Amino acid sequence: MSLAVVFLCMISFLSSSMAQNNDAKTLLTLKGEIDPLNNLPWKQGSDPCTWEGVRECKRGRVLKLVVESSAFSGTINGATLSLLDQLRVLSLKSNNLTGQIPDMSKLVNLKVLYLNLNQFTGPFPASLTSLHRLKIINLSDNNLSGGIPGLITQLPRLYMLYLDKNNFSGEIPPLNQTTLEFFNVSNNRLSGEIPKTTALLQFNKSSFLNNINLCGTQIGNSNARCNPLSPALSPSLSLPPLKHHHRHHHRLSRRAKILIGALCGGTALIILIFILTVLLCRKWNRRAIPNRKESQAEDQAVAAVAATAEREKGEPSGGGGERKGGFSWEGDKLGKLVFLGDQVLSYNLDDLLKASAETLGRGTIGSTYKAVMESGYIVTVKRLKDARYPKLEEFKEQLEVLGKLNNPNIVPLRAYFQAKEERLLVYDYFPNGSLFSLVHGNRPSGGGKPLHWTSCLKIAEDLATGLLYIHQNFELVHGNLKSSNVLLGSDFESCLTDYGLQSFRNPESTEEPSASSLFYRAPECRDSRRLPTQQADVYSFGVLLLELMTGKTPYQDLVQEHGADIPKWVRSVREEETESGEGSSGNETSEEKLSALLTIAMTCVAVNPDSRPQMKEILRMIRDTRAEAHVSSNNSSDHSPGRWSDTVQSLPREEHLSI
Repeated sequence: MSLAVVFLCMISFLSSSMAQNNDAKTLLTLKGEIDPLNNLPWKQGSDPCTWEGVRECKRGRVLKLVVESSAFSGTINGATLSLLDQLRVLSLKSNNLTGQIPDMSKLVNLKVLYLNLNQFTGPFPASLTSLHRLKIINLSDNNLSGGIPGLITQLPRLYMLYLDKNNFSGEIPPLNQTTLEFFNVSNNRLSGEIPKTTALLQFNKSSFLNNINLCGTQIGNSNARCNPLSPALSPSLSLPPLKHHHRHHHRLSRRAKILIGALCGGTALIILIFILTVLLCRKWNRRAIPNRKESQAEDQAVAAVAATAEREKGEPSGGGGERKGGFSWEGDKLGKLVFLGDQVLSYNLDDLLKASAETLGRGTIGSTYKAVMESGYIVTVKRLKDARYPKLEEFKEQLEVLGKLNNPNIVPLRAYFQAKEERLLVYDYFPNGSLFSLVHGNRPSGGGKPLHWTSCLKIAEDLATGLLYIHQNFELVHGNLKSSNVLLGSDFESCLTDYGLQSFRNPESTEEPSASSLFYRAPECRDSRRLPTQQADVYSFGVLLLELMTGKTPYQDLVQEHGADIPKWVRSVREEETESGEGSSGNETSEEKLSALLTIAMTCVAVNPDSRPQMKEILRMIRDTRAEAHVSSNNSSDHSPGRWSDTVQSLPREEHLSI
């Protein structure tokens, strides 16, 4: 290697290091200005790209800064913020920031801006109109005032503009960007006529509510104040001076009235023709595949749940308006929503884009959302964490296989979205929640009550049936079996979800699963670099059986902690519950079936993978135990068909998953 190459490498390294240090210094300065409670654990000397809220870096420069609901207060210094000139995404929503929004003209790379739900005052930040890469502007729920600058019409990529719940006045600029899909200026002091541009005509009155002096076609209020032909506003059609002869004045008035009537009639006819044309075009577009909006969405890579600033649990989405949506968006690569199987579904990409969203859970694979569409249809959407893995073709092939799974104990995968920077999976929504909620209720620590042995057997058979189906028919691996990844169907049958996704994880990722997830895994697969196996699924199944029988989430390695004494530990836990009057009765049938379940669980959690039985054998043992239980307890007061329904009776209907 020549000295010149070495010198250039050194220069590049030093430049990257200096940039990193500069951004770290800037972030610490920003923290000192707006974080009086010291909520952010940023520290001098560490890599800023690992700091909380720094979502993405490149060559040591911060690209995405998302710090929300952190009790920030005070004002933002524009000079400080301007130093972060590589920012693509900035979200400081849901804080208590005050003062004027600073000059952002130096942030020339900014695409997404969320400053909503703060206490900002002053005018609309004029500097934003110079940022021609801006796609999303959300300034709702502040105390901003003054007019909306007309130069905002010059932002060529504007996709979302939310200015609702402020004190803006004046007229709405004639926005006509073909990219505009989300818009809301409700609850302001705007006046005048809403421009009849193609972009603004697509929104209904909910985007304009509570602006007393606003009128226009969109809100069905084209009154005299908005009519350019009204004598009250048109000097050219005003009445002549009183000194003119009365008859002449009368004659001119009649002519004016005739002219006004003719012009009004013609205008009304033109508007009617225009509206009918728009409606016919929309009707035609809905039938076309892909339709206009889907093509537009694909052209802009609208990844429906690519949350730039991921929505907090239960937060209202979108701020209102016809095109309100719970999914923040940022991306600019081609993508497409692909449906799997033969079932005809009643939604498309456009419906998904407009859906309101609620975060259900986050994990090492990705985040999961509940998406409620305008039609009321609900789906579950999983956004994979790193869209680079696997490659697009491999991703498609794997999803085609997963989409063929069809079993009563499997949560069906209905569709997927893929783009260069986005991967989404769409599943059926299960309102009855997860097995975790059944066992542990609302206790996040996982401290629950043991289930009755009849419930344990039914759940075990459901899970074994689903796992065997995956293992035998497609030679797949679940890879992430735990109680929060088991959902309860309409008849409270147990259904497996989050299956077959471990190969989608970035192999270079250093993120480790939580303790409660780690100890479901077989010892040989706890290294994140090792892919799971079917034998590892069997181990996880055994741990899950122990969880059902004890009500304890595995926060430690059960085999290492209790070893051969696991049966003794299980019995002691259940005896404690029995003594408190909350466990199952200790009759002979109960003890016998619990012993059978314990035997199955112990064979599953064998340390040596080769010593574990296959799912086919496990399912046979479980069914034999259930059949024997039915025969031996026909005359027993302890056994009752109502036990299972009693168990699920108090289950919450809505569940926040920990996936």
